[in-house]
Amino acid sequence: MSAPWVRLLPRLLAPVGALLIAAAISSIALLISNQDPATAFSSMIEYGTRPESLVSILNRSIDLYIGGVAVAIGFRMNLFNIGVDGQYRLASLAAASLGAAPFLQWLPGVLRILVIVLIAMVVGAFWAGVAALLKVTRGVSEVISTIMLNFIGGQLVAYLLTTNHLGVQAKGSNDVATPLLPKDSWISGIPLIPDARSEVNGFIVVAVGVGVAYWFVLGRTRFGFDLRASGQNATSAVASGVNARRMVLYAMLLSGAVAGLVGMSQLLGERHAHTTSVGGLGFTAIGIALLGRNSPVGIALAALLWAFLDRSALILDLNEIPKEIVTIMQGTTVLAVVVAYELAERISRRGQQRRAGATVSEPDPRQPSEVPA
Repeated sequence: MSAPWVRLLPRLLAPVGALLIAAAISSIALLISNQDPATAFSSMIEYGTRPESLVSILNRSIDLYIGGVAVAIGFRMNLFNIGVDGQYRLASLAAASLGAAPFLQWLPGVLRILVIVLIAMVVGAFWAGVAALLKVTRGVSEVISTIMLNFIGGQLVAYLLTTNHLGVQAKGSNDVATPLLPKDSWISGIPLIPDARSEVNGFIVVAVGVGVAYWFVLGRTRFGFDLRASGQNATSAVASGVNARRMVLYAMLLSGAVAGLVGMSQLLGERHAHTTSVGGLGFTAIGIALLGRNSPVGIALAALLWAFLDRSALILDLNEIPKEIVTIMQGTTVLAVVVAYELAERISRRGQQRRAGATVSEPDPRQPSEVPA
């Protein structure tokens, strides 16, 4: 077997093995609850592949994918941006409130959409920048600061989203939300799935653009190289002329800006307002980034898998099968993938070390052999 395949094979088998382990553990949980695993899995697949379910899965995966990319940007810098949830909730509230404000109504619909998106990115970057400044100036761990900023951001959104401040209450309902955006700033759906009554959220185009930009900037530019080098070995990066502290600030700002886009598909394409039910996707995005191994394609597959499991949980509940089985599957999948990839990396490193040792021990055929006197 050629050397490239020897290196790639463990990494290709790792996700397959992880999914099999997750399915096995979920099957055990189903058997314990007196349910047939084959029936449960077949009903999930049948329901999850219906046209309407496919639309729902794609729409759900948009926010999951963007959130996963936001977390992955930090991971590539060896930073743990746990604050995606607070960043996108504040960004969504600010974008929805300003987008519906009277002083922006003179803008054409397309320009207003761009302004709304830019507001969300700026607010998300600002909230992440607070944690970045604390890290580079005071050495505060970004894990602690972003967790606390999540709490502060959540409470700030709850305080502002009331009828006394930015919220309005719909007639005949107890829900409080920001005023609806003007109709010319709504994003139209895309009839992507045949035979489906609903359409795919048009913001999926932006999600694809985010993935392409993530791949290009971090993998094909000097900035991306400096960012990855600073994350792998800050000392070596500094020795080569990279300002590691500045890269920490840039990485967190970029991660926060992408996080600000998480709620935009719902704001511009579905609800057209920020509601109290928006939230909770930030922590799921961490699992998506781990599942996708920080790869744009891997994160996309992980987001689709997660959205499929969320959608298929509905049919389990209707068939009187505990829908918590899906939560078990999601948790065990993340854990199994992380462990499987770590084992694959160790196997790959050991193989490289053995091949390097064998190369060193082999005599150089170009050297003349010793002739005894």
